[in-house]
Amino acid sequence: MPYADDESTYRRWFPLADDDHDGRVTGGDAVKFFAKSGLPQPVLSRAWQLADSNRAGFLGPTEFVRALRVVAFAQSGAEAGDITAVSLDQQIANNTLPIAQLEGIDNEIGEGNNPFDTSSSPLGNNLPGAPAPAATGGSKKGGKTQIDAKAATSIIDSLKAIYKAKVRPIEESLRFGSFYSPLLTDGDFEGKPTVLLLGQYSTGKTTFIKHLLGREYPGSHIGPEPTTDRFVVVMHGPENRTTPGQTLAVQTDKPFTGLTAFGSSFLSKFEASQCDAPLLKEISIIDTPGVLSGEKQRINRGYNFEHVCEWFAARSDVILLLFDPYKLDISDEFKTVISSLRGHDDKVRVVLNKADGVSSQQLLRVYGALMWSLGKVFMTPEVCKVYVGSFNTEPVRTDNNQLGEEIFEKEQSDLKKDLLDVPRRSCDRKVNEFVKRVRACVTHAKLIAHLRKQMPLMTGHAEKQKKLLDNIENEFQQCVHEHAIPRGDMPNPKRFKEIMKGIQIWKLPKIDKKAMQALEEVLTTDLPRVMREFDNPF
Repeated sequence: MPYADDESTYRRWFPLADDDHDGRVTGGDAVKFFAKSGLPQPVLSRAWQLADSNRAGFLGPTEFVRALRVVAFAQSGAEAGDITAVSLDQQIANNTLPIAQLEGIDNEIGEGNNPFDTSSSPLGNNLPGAPAPAATGGSKKGGKTQIDAKAATSIIDSLKAIYKAKVRPIEESLRFGSFYSPLLTDGDFEGKPTVLLLGQYSTGKTTFIKHLLGREYPGSHIGPEPTTDRFVVVMHGPENRTTPGQTLAVQTDKPFTGLTAFGSSFLSKFEASQCDAPLLKEISIIDTPGVLSGEKQRINRGYNFEHVCEWFAARSDVILLLFDPYKLDISDEFKTVISSLRGHDDKVRVVLNKADGVSSQQLLRVYGALMWSLGKVFMTPEVCKVYVGSFNTEPVRTDNNQLGEEIFEKEQSDLKKDLLDVPRRSCDRKVNEFVKRVRACVTHAKLIAHLRKQMPLMTGHAEKQKKLLDNIENEFQQCVHEHAIPRGDMPNPKRFKEIMKGIQIWKLPKIDKKAMQALEEVLTTDLPRVMREFDNPF
């Protein structure tokens, strides 16, 4: 699609700022380039803040254009405090921004104003003085390619480098993936922000997605009975299509390879649905089977529904629990699923759907009953954010509650704003999940070391392991005191014991002090350095 005049110019300027031609303007590049504008540091800081809204730690071409538009806005007389996302978007919409003025850079709109543009030369980047292409790999050591953390140009690159160099080797050695979640792939780090929907059948999950997208997605079924019988990842694609779960699970560029741990019985109930909806360019949405209630809870799904929900919850940016006024009871299965969300409380939002189907007086009672039920399940004094409304494609009904229309519309607007804000928080969420995983790995390594050192040298290993596992809660308590582990970091003892029954402790390798120190330095040194390095450079 054709660009606006200023955008065309700024995109031709992009290689000037991108010294290593890797498609990313890092903080150091930006400081040198934007200094040519002659603007004070607070304005340039504002330009970076509004451009790098997702906190990726670098500017791509689109973000670079936005930063230069902030520069142009400031050069036209706007103060730093007056430049906001709203005021900038208004200037862009009105087409009132001039071309930014940068010392030594030609701002005339034309084809030949980029002295660094080597695309038309038959020699390409082999011109004298042209920078070498960015390395795609890293240094080789012991026959294995390692990513150089110093060459990373974004927070995500740095997380991948740290994980592969310091965390993954210990996870592999101590079978950490069996206890926490499968080993991470590049797709886990690079995946789009996701929104997970959970709720009992017929609470309007699929209709809710249709409401957000403004259209149906391939394979969607809506009805009063349990119609969605599988996990469906609704993602962006140029054409309408569905992809089976077995195929998705082997694509390493997507964050679903870890689902192979749940077997073919689950993968046959998992699929991706692609459609060209604008919202899906920013986020992916996970539709789930309705949580069972009553006699249906006794039906075996063929896979562990709770563990699958837990896996998706750990990788989601927002978790929406859907209720409707006629389904406030929380079944045993739903209670188990909600319990598995502990540790992700900051992601949970509650949606009371179909609220226009009851009167204002009934709605007050329904809301009170819902909060009472949730308080018993979450076991915390804090209350989740609750959105009340009717999230479907039909106009809000006013025959039952004439006072509710304005409230419902405001709630719908607030929820959409919350979801549209997800991409901005996604990078922070990935760092947060990475920190939780590393803390869990440190705790796991100390637990294994504590149990392993009590094993006999020669014989009687199996008997000793059984004795240790039978007394696992006391062993946990000793480990907490011995290694100064926060009690909240300890895993579920019952689940730990169950998994450990199939593993021979005495055969697990001993982690040397150097590797353990490197793992702990991830939290104390490496991650703080990364966050400083890729923070606002101004």
